[in-house]
Amino acid sequence: MTEVAAKRYQDLDLWPLEEVLEALYEAQLGALSALKGALPALKEAVLAAALRLEKGGVLAYAGAGTSGRLAVLDGVELWPTFGFARVRFFLAGGLSALHEAQEGAEDRYEEGLAQGGELGPLDVLVAVAASGQTPYTLGVLRGAKAQGALTVALANNPGTPLLLEAHHPVLLDTGPEPIAGSTRLGAGTAQKAALNLFSTALMVRLGRIYGNRMLRMRATNRKLKDRGARMLKELFGLGEEEALAFLERSEDPALALLLALGVEEEKARALLEKGVRAALKEVGR
Repeated sequence: MTEVAAKRYQDLDLWPLEEVLEALYEAQLGALSALKGALPALKEAVLAAALRLEKGGVLAYAGAGTSGRLAVLDGVELWPTFGFARVRFFLAGGLSALHEAQEGAEDRYEEGLAQGGELGPLDVLVAVAASGQTPYTLGVLRGAKAQGALTVALANNPGTPLLLEAHHPVLLDTGPEPIAGSTRLGAGTAQKAALNLFSTALMVRLGRIYGNRMLRMRATNRKLKDRGARMLKELFGLGEEEALAFLERSEDPALALLLALGVEEEKARALLEKGVRAALKEVGR
């Protein structure tokens, strides 16, 4: 369906600009609405992924072109936002494909198969392809699955190999694009939102927030240190100067809190792997 030329937009290049923008806007809303039906599948994928990652597994992303770039965009945010560093990327054409199109790379099935084989039973692979049949991405999924990794697939066409073979298929049924085949439009919007929901819910499940605060974020600049200090003051009553002093040592508000409570650093890091609330309960807070 992502390749179908929709009659609705067949004279798009002749429309007044305001009508073009209105149509594109409506298409974006339609793409986001596709997520509603995918929520049950996303829930099951999050629950299964958390079980692997709790045991020390890696969260890997695979894709080509727009889908691959969106996958990388999602994954690189997990360290600064949630302090989660066990992330890998399998991008057709390598990281240079982030800023330069490598269209032929998506056909390298054997390369994907070999790269997916680098994962193991504790790992989780999120494979993203609008078509649901990109050879490179399908290769990564099959390689990972053969090694016992958990596989999650996001695709915008039903009944495609990626969805049929993944442990947790997530269909984002966005239909034809306003510009036929340009999946950076509707399909890409739905993929970005679905990835955001999946990874954020996964980090919540892993205990990497407290309430609705980013207590495992990386406080690596003045603005973020100030934010971390405010959280520690508002939530736990730490003085601002004390909070900032411990943040200079750890760059992790949750770790800074445990250090301020007198917990030895190595023990504090180990406790936090069980989640922020679990760690605080362990030390009587």
